[in-house]
Amino acid sequence: MPASTDPKSFGPVPAANQPGHHPESEQDKPTGFPPGPPAEGSFEFEFHPLFRGPALAVGVMPRTARVELTADDLSVRFGPWHLRVPRSEITGATRSGPYRPWKVIGPPHLSFVDGGITFATNPREGVCIQLRNPVPGIEPTGRLRHRGVTVTVADVDGLIEALD
Repeated sequence: MPASTDPKSFGPVPAANQPGHHPESEQDKPTGFPPGPPAEGSFEFEFHPLFRGPALAVGVMPRTARVELTADDLSVRFGPWHLRVPRSEITGATRSGPYRPWKVIGPPHLSFVDGGITFATNPREGVCIQLRNPVPGIEPTGRLRHRGVTVTVADVDGLIEALD
């Protein structure tokens, strides 16, 4: 025998389900993002046409330049240069630029002002990542260490948001 579809056959509606009644807390409404691992992602460098030739001359091209962000660390690959930083060492990230082309074109550049390293593929803008402790990066022996890393990725806002 088929079930009845007549609402009266189910009995009276409980008071808690009457129209206009609201429980003390809405169980089906989200209260914010659940705690979880830090944001992760892969960020490509933005190549300016004038930078392509000098970058290629030192082995830097779109397929060999990338910033990778995992729950544990930040890795920068810039042609033959590699830099890895534990996320726990990152103290901040800010938008930077524009840059003078002769100060950033070609291989990574060392800042004589703050000792930072710049991986640049455009003169327009990038992300300056501040570090708690200096890390090696510009030369293979690791003697020169950097308190900051600047990268000129295509998604500047996305990288800053992922790091914050």
